[in-house]
Amino acid sequence: MEEKTTTPAYTLRQLVQYFFKLGYAGFGGPVALVGYMHRDLVEERKWISEEEYKDGLALAQLAPGPLAAQLGIYLGYVHYKTLGATLCGLTFVLPSFFMVVVIGMAYKMFGGLPWMQAIFYGVGAAVVGIIIISSYKLTEKSISKFNVKSITKNWLLWSFFIVAAVVTIITQQEEVLIFVVAGLIYMFLKAPPKWFKKPSVANPILLFQIGFWDYELNTLGKIAWFFTKAGAFVFGSGLAIVPFLHGGVVTEYGWLTEHEFIDAVAVAMITPGPVVITVGFIGYLVAGFPGATVAALATFLPCYLFTVLPAPYFHKYGKHRSIKAFVDGITAAVVGALAGAVIVIAIRTIKDIPTALIALATMIILLRTKKVKEPAIILAAALIGLAFKLLALK
Repeated sequence: MEEKTTTPAYTLRQLVQYFFKLGYAGFGGPVALVGYMHRDLVEERKWISEEEYKDGLALAQLAPGPLAAQLGIYLGYVHYKTLGATLCGLTFVLPSFFMVVVIGMAYKMFGGLPWMQAIFYGVGAAVVGIIIISSYKLTEKSISKFNVKSITKNWLLWSFFIVAAVVTIITQQEEVLIFVVAGLIYMFLKAPPKWFKKPSVANPILLFQIGFWDYELNTLGKIAWFFTKAGAFVFGSGLAIVPFLHGGVVTEYGWLTEHEFIDAVAVAMITPGPVVITVGFIGYLVAGFPGATVAALATFLPCYLFTVLPAPYFHKYGKHRSIKAFVDGITAAVVGALAGAVIVIAIRTIKDIPTALIALATMIILLRTKKVKEPAIILAAALIGLAFKLLALK
């Protein structure tokens, strides 16, 4: 069967511009970013179909590496193949990469950033509000509405959702095996493949003062190897990579202190784009700009390859009934895992009444109005965080 080609409703330039904007203004981490892509590209602009989006989300979650970046790469591939995937991936990641490099320069120049924790106090709470709303909307679109009739009709998908959410909350990491099992169960129950019905044999990736060029080749080699492992073997959203990075950067190699590592994660949360871009900040602190570049390339290259190489098969066979059922099952578990990740983040971030109020206010604003955008909320939360900490010092 030949693949049916259609003329896309957008140009490659328009899509690249969208991902560039998402890269410099998309706050909230992986849960929020995948929600923005669905809202903007599927619902509002209708550039990407619901099926294409689900295929990308399933592939991004099955493959190791950062979720949001992989989904962006896949959506770039849908109509513009490898060129689209490459350009969308680059324009999505580069803005936040350069931001964390600049922050890394300031960090080395001033010997730490105490104000960063004050900003993160407010921003972190606002981010929780943003990702809760994003998770809610994504769940409604991917599984069903939150009413008795819809939940009863799609009870199996909701079961996958709940199991994945609970496991994520308990283990504080996303289990890829659950996604695969959910996909297989749903496929065999809803649309079993022909080979399953008939018995047969199955066929079974100043500059010197601020450390800009301060590096050693031996260290760069260690950075390349460690961050390649991070990109190639860590499954789940961008948040899943944080414990892995801590084990290597702080415990194994001793490149950063505990305090510096916390600052690195804070940098990732207060800058737009994928959370995994914290690897650029860490790389800069360890070995200047070369370290930042090597760390970012080593982390994102495997996820690019793991997305682009299987993309033709997902794109070509995604409409097959059995494959579609498989993807629907995976998607339900993936969205459940993302919802579980939201709860984990909220527990870690909401520690007092002011942060709870900031998160609640963010949710109400996003539900009640479409005029106020996320960057404005993030800026307001940052100023509130600074003001609160300054008042606390008096």
